[in-house]
Amino acid sequence: MRDMRFYPEAWPLHTAFVIARGSRTEARVVVVEIEQQDVRGIGECTPYPRYGESEESVMAQLAEMAPAIAQGMTREQLRVQMPAGAARNALDSALWDLECRLHGQSLWQRSGVTAPAHIRMAQTVSIGTPEAMAFAARELEQQGATLLKIKLDDHYISERLVAIRAAVPQATLIVDANESWQAEGLAARCQLLADLGVAMLEQPLPAGDDAALEHFIHPLPICADESCHTRADLPRLAQRYQMVNIKLDKTGGLTEALALAQAAREQGFAIMLGCMLCTSRAISAALPLAPAARFVDLDGPTWLARDVEPGLAFECGAIVDIAP
Repeated sequence: MRDMRFYPEAWPLHTAFVIARGSRTEARVVVVEIEQQDVRGIGECTPYPRYGESEESVMAQLAEMAPAIAQGMTREQLRVQMPAGAARNALDSALWDLECRLHGQSLWQRSGVTAPAHIRMAQTVSIGTPEAMAFAARELEQQGATLLKIKLDDHYISERLVAIRAAVPQATLIVDANESWQAEGLAARCQLLADLGVAMLEQPLPAGDDAALEHFIHPLPICADESCHTRADLPRLAQRYQMVNIKLDKTGGLTEALALAQAAREQGFAIMLGCMLCTSRAISAALPLAPAARFVDLDGPTWLARDVEPGLAFECGAIVDIAP
């Protein structure tokens, strides 16, 4: 038998996080603990209203699954019996952690992935005035970041990007529109991004309206975020996107995420690894996906006023001192 408990936490941010969908001043997460033989595994998720989730709905899902978890439900049984999403991610992550501790293994060892010494990752520039975004980009680059993720909405696209590129001419830029653009004018915007040396555009159109990308000719890769949750999404994305953003809160945990990454690569997609606003607990659960990703965007904990302890070792633009 296992014991399970779960509870919400709020982690204040040091700076407001602004994207096309709104502004956040704290990361609200739900934590799951599963104990077996006096060994405890822990997992974390971030409920996301965009996907119809709330703390209350996630807690209700967890309560519903508690009896099965107590009786010894496996990760694969969980994947079959529970829909993908934040709640399943918290359970899946806790089960991975429990397995690792029971077997005396690291997550790298348990998942069969070789740990790198460090992981290069994007640092996010959230939405603001062109001047403020350029200043933020320059500061991040001066602190060591070489890959910057630029959040945009539907306004001042040229002004913001021109200012940012002038401030950081050597940085690799990727742009995330968070579903805020429309098909009309998309070709011109893609050309602007390409002219400014942007390496990738993430989710320009709403997930329900991305059929406009079918056979769309564009000069830079386009990545599916809100449009891609699990392996089941891949067939309809094939003629629309060249890359998929894998997040554990979308896939419902590392178990499906590893399978999604393998299937995506086999079908010709490049991989991006992303996260929500979260603590190091959530990032640790996703790390085995990083070596296969072209872009890694795991800077969620760097927005927190303080991270969970012990946490991962973050430097600006990298996760370092990774234990194998």
